[in-house]
Amino acid sequence: MITLDSVNQKLSSAGISPELNRKWQALLQQLSSFESVAIAYSGGVDSSFLAYAAALVLDQQAVAVTINSSIEPSDVIERAREFTHENDIRHEFITYDPLLNPNFRDNPVDRCYHCKTAILHMIWKYARDHQIKTVLEGQNADDGGDYRPGRKAVRETGTFSPLAEQSLSKDEIRWIAKTLGLPIWDQPSSPCLASRVPYGMQITREALQKIAAGEHFLHEKGFRTVRVRYHKDLARIEVPPEQIPSVLEIHQEVTERFKQLGFLYVTVDLQGFRSGSLNEGIAQ
Repeated sequence: MITLDSVNQKLSSAGISPELNRKWQALLQQLSSFESVAIAYSGGVDSSFLAYAAALVLDQQAVAVTINSSIEPSDVIERAREFTHENDIRHEFITYDPLLNPNFRDNPVDRCYHCKTAILHMIWKYARDHQIKTVLEGQNADDGGDYRPGRKAVRETGTFSPLAEQSLSKDEIRWIAKTLGLPIWDQPSSPCLASRVPYGMQITREALQKIAAGEHFLHEKGFRTVRVRYHKDLARIEVPPEQIPSVLEIHQEVTERFKQLGFLYVTVDLQGFRSGSLNEGIAQ
């Protein structure tokens, strides 16, 4: 059985730095100050790490709540299910269709604000219905560097962001996760599928399905970090710059598959993958 003492011992034996240990202990102390928590759990590195830490401290008084919707890749949802099962974390699902919300579907530049507001309200309702006192979400200390209108929703709903509040960076979270043997430690980030559609272009179920199928195909070809940016008839593929030659080596197969999905044109972005590339040019 995994205990908090055994986890701390493992980190100490691995040579955790004094500063990172201070942050880790501060995180545990903050979590222990809550009577019960619901964690907005996407299955990504940060929310998985937060759910793990909360369960260490609060046991069954911590519950990971996943919003199951068309904007989440199916493999991410499955990994979330597996992670909570393997680590004995309470896990609940709420089904939600964001395409029914015109503020999301019309894809304004603050789309993430409207989406996160709806999601956090649903999780807060779940918390109230189950006598859970607090809702947490997984922003980390690095998330202030990109255009993230969802932060406003976190503030407005009274949701806590313990990882950011304790100044834990993505690299620090990955180091602790790796040291503890958590499989999420090197998991690529995978924001919602809507983030592949340029602002102002309406988000449709068909577009989301094309994006998901295209990325699934490229994952099967061995590309772990990939984005299929959707420009109606054109698919713009982003992979790390050093992997662009590998895409070009199978360009005919990629083109054939993407045309089967309904794209007329297929391109590879020569700048390579960069998180939030559709935010480029937006005033922050």
